[in-house]
Amino acid sequence: MEEQIEEVWALVVGLVTSYGLSVIGAIVILIVGFMIAGWVRGSVNKALSRIQKVDVTLRSFFASLAYYAVVVFTIIAVLAQFGVQTTSFIAVLGAAGLAIGLALQGTLSNVAAGVMLLLFRPFKVGDYIEGGGLAGTVKSITLFVTELATPDNVQIIAPNSQLWGSAIKNYSFHATRRVDIVIGIAYEDDIDKALTAIVDECKKDSRVLADPEAMAAVTDLGDSSVNFTVRVWCNAADYWALKFELTKNLKNRMDAEEISIPYPQRTVHMAQAAAD
Repeated sequence: MEEQIEEVWALVVGLVTSYGLSVIGAIVILIVGFMIAGWVRGSVNKALSRIQKVDVTLRSFFASLAYYAVVVFTIIAVLAQFGVQTTSFIAVLGAAGLAIGLALQGTLSNVAAGVMLLLFRPFKVGDYIEGGGLAGTVKSITLFVTELATPDNVQIIAPNSQLWGSAIKNYSFHATRRVDIVIGIAYEDDIDKALTAIVDECKKDSRVLADPEAMAAVTDLGDSSVNFTVRVWCNAADYWALKFELTKNLKNRMDAEEISIPYPQRTVHMAQAAAD
């Protein structure tokens, strides 16, 4: 029994003698490494917070990326402390990273697109956009997907790569928008009278901006009507309400001025067959 205890003790002494300093060095490296990683994460987050264009989600992503990069280098340094060949380990780690990257190619493309969307901000939460064959109000933007809500309140979860890889129309970007309305009158009616009435009716609405000034012009001689294009400017938030109400008011004004708005019609002339 005493001989076994002596053998175990000798083994422990041998291990402590051989690896004691390595273990202590590894512990020190781990402590210092994690301290540096935490400091780097805080510094990156603080530095990016000074840039207004960088979103909170993006700040957290880059800060975490820097943190884990330092942690990986710390683990490699600990393995080197125990005599592990880190060159082969790094090669294996790189090969594994390449395989994972190929397997998650679609996901990584969404992350890359999410970073670009959050960095360049072609749209923000609350904007009404159209892109990638989709349209709706932006509800949230994450690194992987963008959530939209259609006008009838249907949720759309769009991959970021689908939006970033296509042209994006942002209807809410500018503070003002132009409302275009097409209205037609009969060929027998007075064009100048109609133009004056249309512009006057537009100026009555307080939502119509004075600059640029409301205008109406003859743009087309249709099959059964003389067509006017009415253009007024308004605040972006008033666009749809103004378009609907102004269309109704213009119809009522034409009726009050006894100017007809014709519907498509054709005159058919019947030719009598010649007598035999």
